[in-house]
Amino acid sequence: MTSRSADVVVLGGGSGGYAAAIRSAELGRSVILVEENELGGTCLHRGCIPTKALLHAAEVADNARTASQFGVDASFGGIDAEKVLSYKDTIVTRLHKGLQGLIDSYGIHVVNGRGRFVAPNGVEVDGELITGTDVILATGSYPKSLPGISIGGRVITSDQALTLPEVPAKAVILGGGVIGVEFASVWASFGASVTIVEALPRLVPNEDEALSKYLERAFRRRKITAKTGARVTEVARDDAGVRVTLGSGDVLDADVVLVAVGRGPNTAATGYEEAGIVLDRGFVTTDERLRTALPNVYAVGDIVPGLQLAHRGFQQGIFVAEEIAGLSPDPIDETGIPRVTYSHPEVASVGLTEAGAREAFGEEIKTVTYDLAGNGKSQILKTSGAVKLVVAPDDSVIGVHMVGDRVGELIGEAQLLYNLKANAGEAAKFVHAHPTQGEALGEALLAVSGKPLHVHG
Repeated sequence: MTSRSADVVVLGGGSGGYAAAIRSAELGRSVILVEENELGGTCLHRGCIPTKALLHAAEVADNARTASQFGVDASFGGIDAEKVLSYKDTIVTRLHKGLQGLIDSYGIHVVNGRGRFVAPNGVEVDGELITGTDVILATGSYPKSLPGISIGGRVITSDQALTLPEVPAKAVILGGGVIGVEFASVWASFGASVTIVEALPRLVPNEDEALSKYLERAFRRRKITAKTGARVTEVARDDAGVRVTLGSGDVLDADVVLVAVGRGPNTAATGYEEAGIVLDRGFVTTDERLRTALPNVYAVGDIVPGLQLAHRGFQQGIFVAEEIAGLSPDPIDETGIPRVTYSHPEVASVGLTEAGAREAFGEEIKTVTYDLAGNGKSQILKTSGAVKLVVAPDDSVIGVHMVGDRVGELIGEAQLLYNLKANAGEAAKFVHAHPTQGEALGEALLAVSGKPLHVHG
């Protein structure tokens, strides 16, 4: 068996892996990056970027439908699926080439092939042993299915949904989390009839309950049906379509069924357990510094329990690279990682929900909800929604929860409020440009500090 070595070996070239590789190279380490498919991983090729391209195309379709409201003479003539996919692929290709160039510029050696981790500090790829002083595991995740439901034909995951050659007339989506509601939003804007089936009592169940209620109302206005607290008992398919039977006895017919029930960690057949890595339900167990049970072996991204978000992977990759380099970075506060669902309307949040805050701080917390009906820019955009603040007894902002078109762009300020432990009264002094949606956050801060300006009721 041939062999080679580097200071740092990274297994997986997705968000967490390539961030770790780049930061390690910046810090003067030699790096070998092993990737089975294409650099960029799920986020770039089958997740964040392509889905948001489709969501933007959906927004353009909605704008065409509603153009007359703004005095613009335009009309919606339909969706050319081939051109939409071409637009999406062009963006992905451009970003992929840019990433390849960035990796090359840092002198990172990329090995293409399926890597298998072998103790204590090696990765085997096609009969070659690649060893590192430190090893970073970053093998990402895959779309999960439900027991008894096989993927194929008209029953698809998000991977296949991104390459559908035509818009389905009727779609059933199993799962009302981030992936499910984003595809529901896209397909409804493209003209499909969409039904979401969610086993839990509400859509986006990990978000503050108030945001779920706003989103569900908005989806009803868009004629997107949501069946919450519903259990799937059977999915049957034939040449004509798919039939979904629920525990209630309801039967839903569709052209396509999208299974969007979350993602599982890519740790099977990786050699992790055999080499001594501890797994829990498939996820790699680490300490707060992302160290595994083996010395000098770390894990980042979707294989580590927690939020499965690309920007979490980026930050963990940077953290581990700096940890290896002896910089002793501060541990990452998972609650301080911003979360955005890019549906129409968008949902964005950071910090604790109201329920979580009451559990952590008791009944002395304060909350305020500012309705976007009082925000001039939101009225110009013809969007509705709200900004909700959760404030601890010491007046620090411990949760920001927003719903409405484009509120994802406000999450930068929101995460600073949480992560810098900002005092609501002090933060209320900052001036927000008028007219912007950012004013809604400012108004909420004023209101929770006892000096509301444009708040009604």
